[in-house]
Amino acid sequence: MQHEAPPDTTKPHAHLGFLGLCCGVGVSTIYLCQPLLPEMGATFGVNAAAAGQVGVATQVGYALGMLSFTPLGDTLERRKLIMRMFAMVSVALLLQACAPSLPLLLLLSATSGAMACVTHIVLPIAPDLAAPRERGKAIGVVMTGLLSGVLLARTFAGWVSELAAHMTSRIASWRVVFLVAALVSAALVPAIKRLMPELPPKEKLTYGEAMRSLWDLLREEPLLRESCIVGALSFGTFSAFWNTFAFVMASHGQGAAVTGTFGLVAAAGAAVASTAGKLSDRRGPRFVLSVGLGILAMSYVGIYLTERVATHAQVAGHLHLWPYLLTLGAVVILMDIGMQGMQLGNQSRIFALRPAARSRINTIYMTCYFVGGAIASALSPILWQHYGIGGICGLELVFILLAIWRHATGRPVPRHVSRADVPMLPVE
Repeated sequence: MQHEAPPDTTKPHAHLGFLGLCCGVGVSTIYLCQPLLPEMGATFGVNAAAAGQVGVATQVGYALGMLSFTPLGDTLERRKLIMRMFAMVSVALLLQACAPSLPLLLLLSATSGAMACVTHIVLPIAPDLAAPRERGKAIGVVMTGLLSGVLLARTFAGWVSELAAHMTSRIASWRVVFLVAALVSAALVPAIKRLMPELPPKEKLTYGEAMRSLWDLLREEPLLRESCIVGALSFGTFSAFWNTFAFVMASHGQGAAVTGTFGLVAAAGAAVASTAGKLSDRRGPRFVLSVGLGILAMSYVGIYLTERVATHAQVAGHLHLWPYLLTLGAVVILMDIGMQGMQLGNQSRIFALRPAARSRINTIYMTCYFVGGAIASALSPILWQHYGIGGICGLELVFILLAIWRHATGRPVPRHVSRADVPMLPVE
């Protein structure tokens, strides 16, 4: 059996916060466009449906990038690879800011989305920089940065765009957003060279061998298959909520400003990722995963009840907006805490399977993860149109109950991995 080399303990925690920053900046690339789509449409003289394709192109590029580039984390020296990918992200964002036509913007959006998968080359580094019994904590620190990037990207884009619109009318404010984002990504390149250690691959593999091994890993690791299913179903519930949240707010007379503010509300839950990581080290990732799934299920029941009460109050003319928004905000924080517990528990245990194959394992997991999100995102607008909030919450509960069932019928530890190989899992 292949054992992981001891981590570099000279500065074992010094890099974790920086890794979290890299993850947050990288993943934010795919969400920047969402609050800017109406202005993009106005710039190019197209309708909302056409402008919306920018977001689709970014997501498609991200999915293809994860499948195509993330395995390189197991075949190349990772610091140099990460520097190159952030440099390409910066160039793509700069070109997006200057795009003269919508078709070219779509192509560049797909390119920046593909390079943004650098996030999932950075994330598997976290366990390498921590002592064996602190890997959950390390993953939690980095996940805090990643999730903050996911949730705050829309807020950042909206605020920069608003500021740019007040400062000048000579350039479309959405272009300023991409210009600022390009500068941030470019600034990370020299910082990575200075702050990140050299990280050579742990196995001698060609790119073709790494790609072919993806199927072998999925076939040989039952815990990986279980985690992929649980992750896909759970992220599907999360995607269904956020994909229709603007419609929910509009049904109560609220616009994009309030909708975007909920990104800040949800980001408050990102602070629990580090705590969940410590809990994973003490009680095991399966325990954290169980708690996360339970909290997710409760949050969707809470969303349904909150919306039903609000709808009845609105019909009767007695809806009090601030109590409703505060209640919904609390439930959204609960949902985000549950989602983070699920994600951290899942990734902690799959990263312990084969240390030399962490990037490829993460490739498989995150590809399945986004497939689940895409399926739910496609279904949720249809269910909203026909069944309202009941249809959305019904989809969320079905998906999360399936995830809980798959988790409950799974195995805590893969048979071929001894507890000495997975020190983060406690003796049961």
